[in-house]
Amino acid sequence: MRYLSFDIEATRLEEDAYMIEFGMIPFDTQTQQLNYKLKRHFYIQCPSYNDLEAGLNQWVKDHNKELIQKAHSEGISLKIFKQELENYLNSEEVKEYFEHKKIVLFGKSLSAIDLPFLNRDLGWEWMNKYFHHRNLDLSCFCLGLIDLNKLKPGLDSGAKLMEFLQMGEVCHTALEDAENTAKMYLKLLEKLEN
Repeated sequence: MRYLSFDIEATRLEEDAYMIEFGMIPFDTQTQQLNYKLKRHFYIQCPSYNDLEAGLNQWVKDHNKELIQKAHSEGISLKIFKQELENYLNSEEVKEYFEHKKIVLFGKSLSAIDLPFLNRDLGWEWMNKYFHHRNLDLSCFCLGLIDLNKLKPGLDSGAKLMEFLQMGEVCHTALEDAENTAKMYLKLLEKLEN
């Protein structure tokens, strides 16, 4: 299977939060390869950190202040982001890679965070035009493996899974997290095969 691994960073996790960073990279489970030529990254414009600070939780203040400042000063508007993403999805290179089919999205905690934000900001009809209604969520996959006694309880957490697979720490930057999530899935498939 071929998937588009993606990740977003946001100002918060609540429904009124702003997307501030988006990263994506396609990968193939048959070849076990990530397609670095087709990876993309965007900062998405948001209000200033000073305007947002009162509503931010402490973790975001401690870890994402610089990211919010960068998104505010260097980010593209949501309208331009949507157009750039559409241009990418309509490119012949991407269409050929995914064999002119709807793309299956892959990520971690998709149903809780990423897909609701994308559906809200890009529109359900737009999402349905380009992406398959099925998706693969690494967290859910890991919960199934825990139920099958193939993974120890607690390894549905990205940080704990990274540690278990000896991949370092979660970066909390969209592109690197999209890449690492795909790599974790490939490593888990390899472990299950062996």
